Amino acid sequence: MNSEKDSAAHISKPAVAAKTYTISNTSPNTAANTTADSFSPRPNTINESHGNRNTNIDALRGIAILGILFMNIFFMNDSYYGYAPHLPQIQSDKILEIFSNFFLEGRFLSLLSILFGAGLLIQYRRFEANGLPAYPLIKKRLKWLIVFGLIHGIFIWGGDILLTYGISAFVALNYINSDIDTLKKRASQFIFAALALVALFSLTIEDEQYFRGSELHLQQLNDWSSAYINIVLLQLMQVGFMLLIIPFTLMWFAAGLMMWGMALYRQGVFEYGLDKNTLLKCILVAGTFSTVDSILSFSANPVLKEFSSVLMMLSAFAMAFIYIHLVVKVCQNSEQILAPFQAVGKLAFSCYILQSLIGVAIFRYGINYYSADLYMTLNRADYFLIAIVITLLQLVLAPMYLRYFKQGPLEALWRSLVMKKLPANNRLS
Repeated sequence: MNSEKDSAAHISKPAVAAKTYTISNTSPNTAANTTADSFSPRPNTINESHGNRNTNIDALRGIAILGILFMNIFFMNDSYYGYAPHLPQIQSDKILEIFSNFFLEGRFLSLLSILFGAGLLIQYRRFEANGLPAYPLIKKRLKWLIVFGLIHGIFIWGGDILLTYGISAFVALNYINSDIDTLKKRASQFIFAALALVALFSLTIEDEQYFRGSELHLQQLNDWSSAYINIVLLQLMQVGFMLLIIPFTLMWFAAGLMMWGMALYRQGVFEYGLDKNTLLKCILVAGTFSTVDSILSFSANPVLKEFSSVLMMLSAFAMAFIYIHLVVKVCQNSEQILAPFQAVGKLAFSCYILQSLIGVAIFRYGINYYSADLYMTLNRADYFLIAIVITLLQLVLAPMYLRYFKQGPLEALWRSLVMKKLPANNRLS
């Protein structure tokens, strides 16, 4: 199974500006405390409880969905190990790996987790504002998300994140009515605990000879190019493995990020961005840990290479904050600025599954059946180019789709499954 590197690999009333919250410094030396300052939250001015949209969040969600493709693309054929590096590594691969360590690796999964938490809070408040049973409906949404994740992971692509998000959100949901200080304290504790476990797991890693043309690589190519039923069995085992490890690491990490998303939303960060001091701390943390991560990534010691995953997760957390700030300042809640990304964000669920369908079609069937030798020549730059083409396709298709429909097909299905037993006059419009 692949490491975290290159991985695919998830209320109270609005705060008033007069009240100042102190953020607990509960987990020293972690990026989760880069915002450990006291500052006054600003009230959210967008009444999303009654159907209005924060277009900053739409744009961020679109960027996150498109961004994770640049890491997932390496696993669209071999869902276990992903990209097989050359031995020795070629220069272009090294450059792109360093670039990924600073700007891509784990950044968009962390960002999407934070946004998922904010979205969870928004949906909860919206249900309450419309007189609906918020907690039971949110739980029902999450149960269906887990079902979608199982279907996606087993029958389409094993690098699914929906299952992890569905399970993790049940943990985050327990704190949805907590005060901001408690949210951040618990979130930081969860993230720290998950990172500690990942660090311990890194000590047990054995050096696997997985490189371009190795016996393990060739075996993986053979396994993932077999009949569809065999691939389903492989993905079933992969999902089963994920169900075993999610409660020990990923659940706590994703739940912590989701809880940070709730706190950031209540403090108005998705409308106003970060304060200057917090932004500078995030830049320092992201830059420092990304640099050390890059150094360890090229180590010959397998334990150090695996430990770099911990540093990646820390830097990803800080970089996600930076991306939130930048997009909020650029978009400024305008429907025109970053409009194509907003469209993808509104169709995030459908676009995510579409990426899997396109990627699997290209790698497992297109290349496997018509040009299998490409797997020995495709470099990181080639995978990036394919991801860019898929990204541009979605940036074009999403706005076109929304001209004729209000919701994506999977978003509409998900909503109907959750709301179907409610009386028609009690359903959200």
